[in-house]
Amino acid sequence: MHKPDDPAYHWNGAELDLDAYLARIGYDGHRTPTLDTLRALVYAHTTTIPFENLETILGRPVLLDVEALQNKMIRQRRGGYCYENVGLFAAALERLGFGVTGLSGRVTLGAPGGLRPATHALLRVTTSDDDRVWLCDVGFGSGPLAPYELVEDGEFALGEWRFRLEHTTGELDSDLWVLHEFGREGWIDRYTFTLNPQYRMDFAVGNHFVSTSPRSPFTTRPFVQRFLPDVHYVLDGLTLITERPDGSSETRELEPAELPKLLAEVFDIDLAESDTAVLAEAPWLS
Repeated sequence: MHKPDDPAYHWNGAELDLDAYLARIGYDGHRTPTLDTLRALVYAHTTTIPFENLETILGRPVLLDVEALQNKMIRQRRGGYCYENVGLFAAALERLGFGVTGLSGRVTLGAPGGLRPATHALLRVTTSDDDRVWLCDVGFGSGPLAPYELVEDGEFALGEWRFRLEHTTGELDSDLWVLHEFGREGWIDRYTFTLNPQYRMDFAVGNHFVSTSPRSPFTTRPFVQRFLPDVHYVLDGLTLITERPDGSSETRELEPAELPKLLAEVFDIDLAESDTAVLAEAPWLS
């Protein structure tokens, strides 16, 4: 039975320094839970706060309580991966009065083969001035730059980037949704998801696997992304990939000594010297 007063069902928005969060993402618009506000917030968050898994590479735990999230991503001006970005964004939306429900996705990225765990976090969001249901994906690292509507089998463009949402049938005739994206490999499926609600405790379980398991892609090498209206930067280990909405891309192999400057200038991540030293000597380089 749903217990609306149980804090486990909510996102601890009251603990968020809302002014500091909005300043961090450069948002100074209305604070009403409308569709226009939601679109502006998704754009600002997605283009400002980078995707990064550097805490795991530096040997530190990834914490999801609101205080830890705002200390890292707001005060230290760092980034985070999906659970961090979504946790911070959910707290802000809840504080502003939006309807917020967590969802989990299984990342596929066009890869054939076995089933992957549901370790991607996204949000189902409703507004005060619109009856439609919206999906907000601020934690994937490559957009979309706006909320996308939960509708059957629709192709859509958000800015110059192209996506397609498919409604299909999963195990036991369950409803299954698939988000496709257009990129350097053409059209590929990004992830599948259901509308089964997820809560902070569920995200904590997924976060533990993603940040600690040797089977997780985020415990083996740095993976950093910056998503902008006209370009998507990806740092995968020592490979820098630059993607554009038309599907074109460039790839460059880096030297370890380039990482600190690259992280600062391309991804807007300034690490302490002690952290850059650890990063340059980490086992992932061997």
